[in-house]
Amino acid sequence: MNRVFPSRPVLAVGAVILDGSRVLLVKRGQEPLKGRWSLPGGVVELGETLTDALAREVVEETGLDIRIGPLVEVLDIVHRAPDGRVHYHFVVADYLCRAAAAALRCGSDADEARWVEASSLDDYELTEKAASVIHKALALARDGGWAFGFQAK
Repeated sequence: MNRVFPSRPVLAVGAVILDGSRVLLVKRGQEPLKGRWSLPGGVVELGETLTDALAREVVEETGLDIRIGPLVEVLDIVHRAPDGRVHYHFVVADYLCRAAAAALRCGSDADEARWVEASSLDDYELTEKAASVIHKALALARDGGWAFGFQAK
């Protein structure tokens, strides 16, 4: 399936990986948003569950094994070309996660990976949607999101 000018939306997953008041950001190495800071994640492959895809993508981008918690949000990311055609359309399921093991390293689809204090997120010029998902995940974690629903991946 084409990701650029697709015939239908592309299903993807994202991880809001928290470590106390820090969140893991990656600098995207590929389009869309190449060179911008965002959450680790990527496209679900045929036959993968959402959580299997998320665990695979996070390892590929950051080297981290994760524990996957509750769903934070499902959102559409639609970018249009100047002529109005849909250039990208992703439906992204973002999950609250935490690192289970392994050392952070930059992987294949990311140019950089970094733990960032929540209070410094504005310094990273995140998209409005990414910032919103992170803040929802932080609130969920404060309200007990760590206490239920985590799967080892």
